[in-house]
Amino acid sequence: MDPMAPPSSTPQWFTPVMGTAIVATAVEALPISSPVLDSVAVGAWALAVVLLGAAVTHAVRAYRRDRSLLQREVADSAVAPFFGAPPMALLAVGGATLALAPVLGGTWPVVADVALWTVGTAAGLTVAVAVPARQFTTHRVGTDAASPTWLLPVVAPMVSAATGAALADRLDSPALAQAVALACLAMAGAAGIAAALTIAAVWWRLAHHQHADASTVPALWVVLGPLGQSVTVLAMLALHAGDALPWVRQALAPAAILIGIPVLGFAVLWLAVAIAVAVRVAGRRLPYAMSWWSFTFPVGTCATGAAGLATLTGSGALLALAVAFLAALLGGWAVSAWGTVRELTRRRAAWGGETLAAADADRTVAATYAI
Repeated sequence: MDPMAPPSSTPQWFTPVMGTAIVATAVEALPISSPVLDSVAVGAWALAVVLLGAAVTHAVRAYRRDRSLLQREVADSAVAPFFGAPPMALLAVGGATLALAPVLGGTWPVVADVALWTVGTAAGLTVAVAVPARQFTTHRVGTDAASPTWLLPVVAPMVSAATGAALADRLDSPALAQAVALACLAMAGAAGIAAALTIAAVWWRLAHHQHADASTVPALWVVLGPLGQSVTVLAMLALHAGDALPWVRQALAPAAILIGIPVLGFAVLWLAVAIAVAVRVAGRRLPYAMSWWSFTFPVGTCATGAAGLATLTGSGALLALAVAFLAALLGGWAVSAWGTVRELTRRRAAWGGETLAAADADRTVAATYAI
């Protein structure tokens, strides 16, 4: 079995939440005002909230039904990285709620985002430490086992950094806003370095052990996640954290532009490589798995990053890039949602319903799953 094809696991059910929430955030990130876009964003946000509730319900039932399931999943080197998904789902829904605050109205979106960000950040930092520590001391993997799924736990703090930076200018306390902005910088650095090391390992693995399994092709899209999210962090800091970081206020925008554009350039390069590999390995016969949701959240982070830079610069080229990423995101979401609904319907089971047995859920997400 290809080491990039982990077995299904309970945390994987949080990834459609991420893939749906990022649609709302990416749409609202565009420097374009439109009632139609607002309606699309609100619809995606509402669906993400429902999916989050369903995923949490499913996880609680699964772990209550099988008391040893959590321990087995943590001990499995292929499954453990997916525990980065639940914290990122909370952060993604919180970020979408904040992005839609002007549309939703009132102060409750900010309050909701603060709660989701706090819980998601605490959980994400825990996972970012616990999973690599377990991997370094207990898990046994081969030298050819490097997988894009290894990015899931370490990139969670990057998602916290991006959503926290957008929150900085919404906090009433200047001291708290500054603490959040500084924490975002620290988390972005920690996650960025860890992600760079992991991406290098994945590149080395693919160069020496060629990719030949069509079912694992979507995992290649996961690499776009930390790339796009790092650009989003820089843009959000420049747009929202200037007052919280007065010492570097004037440097935030230039840093976002000078670092963000090259990183987006590599994201486009990686996307082209991933598409070329997919065409060579899978062609038109890409087998369905919930790994198709990998075409959503990672692409969405590139859309938010490009949109943030477009807002900073007023560049039409960057806006066009953001729109292109958004179009790819919407296409990926439509295909992933259609495939998932078709599969669930075929199995005559409902997401989170009473008839959805744990074994059936495992078969549904067979092969691989990555955000």
